[in-house]
Amino acid sequence: MILKRLLFVFAATLLATMCSMAAIIDFATTFNPEADGATGTGQGFFQFDTDAQTLFIDVSRSGLSAGTSVAHIHCCVATPGVGTVGVAVTPGTLPEFPNGLQSGSYSVLLDLTDPATYTAGFVTNFAGGVVEDAGAVLLENVLAGRAYFNIHSTNFPAGEIRGFLHPVPEPSTLGLAALGLLGLAFYRRRKAR
Repeated sequence: MILKRLLFVFAATLLATMCSMAAIIDFATTFNPEADGATGTGQGFFQFDTDAQTLFIDVSRSGLSAGTSVAHIHCCVATPGVGTVGVAVTPGTLPEFPNGLQSGSYSVLLDLTDPATYTAGFVTNFAGGVVEDAGAVLLENVLAGRAYFNIHSTNFPAGEIRGFLHPVPEPSTLGLAALGLLGLAFYRRRKAR
């Protein structure tokens, strides 16, 4: 009986959470040195809009050992949070990324329906050769912890700093989880009487 009630509370909380999911999905990362001798750090905020089919990128970096050369998103590593893989977004570097600087910030809004947003290798190897599927495949792999953002410098052409993207919990999701836990505590307290 208790198990059934616990499952009901869990299912109700899960359903409420799923219903509250917005078209906007936020991710963040902290950039750390990718190679021995690299000195940079930074952070990034990423926002997928599944309705508008866009990806907003806002990153900052400081203390790089040399000026930046390129920046992009890599996807999709075999094991979440570990390893390296080819570039997914964008071929070369992100549009108008400020090169030659050791610190600074950068923001861009990418159109996930534009074939120029993706590398051919990503579309072929991960999206089954279908550009229209690339945005969904990218989001799926970001959610799974299989994508990272990195910034290359002239001292570290293979990458100076990087960070795997992680979902940022929505305040409403946290509130629903807290409500579910309060309900469970109330149920247990009532049952104990």
